[in-house]
Amino acid sequence: MDTTVNPQDTNGSVTTDPSASAGLQPFLHDAVVTLHAPSLVISHADGQLNGGADGFYHGDRRALSRLTVAAEGIPSAPVAGGLRGADGAQFRAVLRGLGEVTADPTVALQRRRGTTAGRFEERLEVTNAGSRQVRLRLTVTAGTDLATMDQVKSGCPPEEVPPRAADSDAIGLAWACDGFTARLVSEPAPDVLEVPAGRLSYDVELDPGASWSVTLSCTAAYADGDQFPPPPADRVPWSIPGLRSADRGLDRWLEQSLADLDGLRLTDPRSRKDRPDQFLAAGAPWFLTLFGRDALWAARMLLPLGTDLAAGTLRTLARRQGAVTDPATEEQPGKILHEVRRDNLKLGDRLSLPSVYYGTVDATPLWITLLHDAWRWGLDPAEVELLLPHAESALAWMRDQAAADGFLKYMDQTGQGLSNQGWKDSDDSIRHRDGSRAHAPIALCEVQAYAYEAALGGAALLRAFGRPGADEWEGWAERLAARFRDRFWVSDERGPYPAVALDGDGKPVDSVTSGFGHLLGTGLLNAEESALLAARIAAPDLDAGHGLRTLSSDAVGYNPYGYHVGSIWPHDTAIAVHGLVKAGFPDAAASLAAGLLTASTAFDARLPELFAGHGSRQSPHPAPYPASCRPQAWAATSALLVLQAALGLSADVPGGTVTLAPAFAAAYAPLTVTRLQVGGARLDVTVTADGTVNATAPADLVVVTP
Repeated sequence: MDTTVNPQDTNGSVTTDPSASAGLQPFLHDAVVTLHAPSLVISHADGQLNGGADGFYHGDRRALSRLTVAAEGIPSAPVAGGLRGADGAQFRAVLRGLGEVTADPTVALQRRRGTTAGRFEERLEVTNAGSRQVRLRLTVTAGTDLATMDQVKSGCPPEEVPPRAADSDAIGLAWACDGFTARLVSEPAPDVLEVPAGRLSYDVELDPGASWSVTLSCTAAYADGDQFPPPPADRVPWSIPGLRSADRGLDRWLEQSLADLDGLRLTDPRSRKDRPDQFLAAGAPWFLTLFGRDALWAARMLLPLGTDLAAGTLRTLARRQGAVTDPATEEQPGKILHEVRRDNLKLGDRLSLPSVYYGTVDATPLWITLLHDAWRWGLDPAEVELLLPHAESALAWMRDQAAADGFLKYMDQTGQGLSNQGWKDSDDSIRHRDGSRAHAPIALCEVQAYAYEAALGGAALLRAFGRPGADEWEGWAERLAARFRDRFWVSDERGPYPAVALDGDGKPVDSVTSGFGHLLGTGLLNAEESALLAARIAAPDLDAGHGLRTLSSDAVGYNPYGYHVGSIWPHDTAIAVHGLVKAGFPDAAASLAAGLLTASTAFDARLPELFAGHGSRQSPHPAPYPASCRPQAWAATSALLVLQAALGLSADVPGGTVTLAPAFAAAYAPLTVTRLQVGGARLDVTVTADGTVNATAPADLVVVTP
């Protein structure tokens, strides 16, 4: 998916001892993450910030790495804690033995956390439900290393920065480095402030039934401002749907996903100040910035809620579309970028990426397809037309890149960039059936499907807007399909299937992977080929019961904890669900969708970037991938894509129709979803228990129910 180095290649064995974890990527699977991009807070499940990836971050910098709360000499027992939406959390602990006259606890400490852009606030409250007066000293200890995100991810953060007294009206601490400043203040002021030690102490005396509280506020800022500022809170670029189904897990999954997506919004500072373009940051904590591929897929999955996010994403990336040939950044004319960061990114000894990096082969065709799909969902034709020159440049990039043998390929030009430049971008992700790694240049199967879809979508746009080249691109797409059929298909004991890629010698990389799902429904395959892949996807070596494995469990090199060689990615599974429905295989789609829903319940409705691929035969609950982003944009938007697939929902606003052909919606019926959006107007859909479909659509659109 995103910029990553396989932990097995860089970090060695895993340890759970924090004192022995130097050089290991921190784990996140049991962390509580609250966010409001470009800020987030990571803590232990008890609310403490203390070690590993814990901290308050702003714009890829850790503003606070330590914030612990303790009652001196009194044991604290955490009893509850967790998220409240996406930007808040709450934690409770009992102060053992204090004021107790029976076995019942009487004194409790509660932490209420709120996160906004550039600000983290925590309200501490001590309550005495006992019959005796109690006294305690509550001590807050704070500190920070002001580490960059890559330092945290590498497991080698710098030493803590000494604090100074905060220069403000409120009492507190401050830290500064490299134009970045963090401040922690207390209201009311502490009874004792020990600046060098970073300690704030409060002497608390509580009568029976009384309570005491303090609010700690930490702010963080760059001297030159945010690279991608937060959006206005009241300008969410999609409608907020209401879902009521027979499966409350589905309802909860969508609700949490939408809350997380709200927290992942960022804006393009190059856009209009009065109407800033918005896009979704890829994920927290490692990728809370602009990633081309991720932003495009996420916006595409959200099209049933409106086209504003798609338009903002398209324009943000178009402003940064490649204009020159630069081997150092892999920029090329017409190419859509991979990622943007404030600083260069360095992980391990090999991976070193410039702050603006173009090392992706699939973002460019995905950009074209998003423009086409947004037009079909009702994006203003005037906005579409302004982006057509960028679409023509992107099409030209595809043509030029495929000039040698007709396939889109990639190869790291620097020796320090991503060796794999599709969504499975870890070093070991593209393998032959015998487990050996493919060598570049590599032509991925799904990228050829994206290119085919982009060529036909581009042709439709050119024809609709009276621009030349439509016939040329339709012919290009058909020739690509013929070449793919001739070169990619291989066979094993179970029959024919497409290889995951062609390697640098043009040899098929013949492993069985989840890439099948990205081919379905694109038009690249005929009906017979689609049936073969649907059967493969439904087999237990790929369908794990919790989602789709990235690599068959029968393969040499399969690892359920492998980043792209056996794990399960929700967006990957959702794309397969949607593709299966479009290709006419709703039963296989329903099985994968049910698996994702089970997984979402196991992860408290916040699906992670990926999780382990052991499958439901080994355990009813999926195991986490410990370093996974959570929340993550395309994992969250997967809920919308699964719902869209279940409804068989598609739109053709230029053609005056919206289609509803429920595929497996009966599994959740009776189901009502309101405030979908097509053509800029509201769409409500109901599927009754007997499968009857009712829809209230815009007056200028005909609802087609095949």
